Amino acid sequence: MLVEENKTVPLLFDTHAHYDDMRFDEDRDELIPSLKENGVGAVVDIGCSFDTLPKAAALAEKYDFFYASAGLHPNDAQEAENNPDTIEILRQYLKKSKTVAIGEIGLDYHWEEPSRQIQKKWFEIQLRLAEETGYPVIIHDREAHGDTMEIIRNHPNVNGIFHSYSGSPEMAEELISRGYYISFSGVLTFKNAAKLPEVAKIVPNDRMLIETDCPYLAPHPYRGKRNDSILMKATAEKLAEIKGISYEEVCAITFENAKKIYRL
Repeated sequence: MLVEENKTVPLLFDTHAHYDDMRFDEDRDELIPSLKENGVGAVVDIGCSFDTLPKAAALAEKYDFFYASAGLHPNDAQEAENNPDTIEILRQYLKKSKTVAIGEIGLDYHWEEPSRQIQKKWFEIQLRLAEETGYPVIIHDREAHGDTMEIIRNHPNVNGIFHSYSGSPEMAEELISRGYYISFSGVLTFKNAAKLPEVAKIVPNDRMLIETDCPYLAPHPYRGKRNDSILMKATAEKLAEIKGISYEEVCAITFENAKKIYRL
């Protein structure tokens, strides 16, 4: 259940988090309940490997304001290839009542492995699963803009979220025309993120989202520290500055956008 929206207290919707990560093992049970007290109204925990699928689902079961996704990250494409039950496993997690998306899926060319061929194969397979099931997708695109867009164009009936967006304003415009939402992480606050403010300027209010990708990508001035949803306030403040609207408006708009794409 979503935390009830209070007009006097702006609520943040963290559309992409990894509270299943081992960096939260020491204080997860204390930290997560404190999120509500600090203005966080909803969180989607990303199940994106055979290891994290059950963990994300368990967090969604335990906490009323948590939801889960189910997909296989491009870095896990080889494991997907090696497991004959991969698709059936994903189907089972998609049947859970608090699973809201397929993801994160996509391409990551930062590393040499898995091979690009295997990554593209499993990106396509999971997009076809989205076509079949009607779920939105959460796209991971790292140093692979060209191939990511080529594959996206092959699946015009799928939409979803480009998480922690890193592409150009022109690419964002095409994605928006195809029904996608653009999600901004703490990278938006980095001094060396020159093109992201330009992207934020052109993204329509009804297609923008915010996220942590925690424990990664803590916003300035917390860069380099473990990230969590409370720190997302800095990202929302930066987005408000760029868009020329209030922090409260950014919270309200991105909260409603997240509810819409995740069908809550």
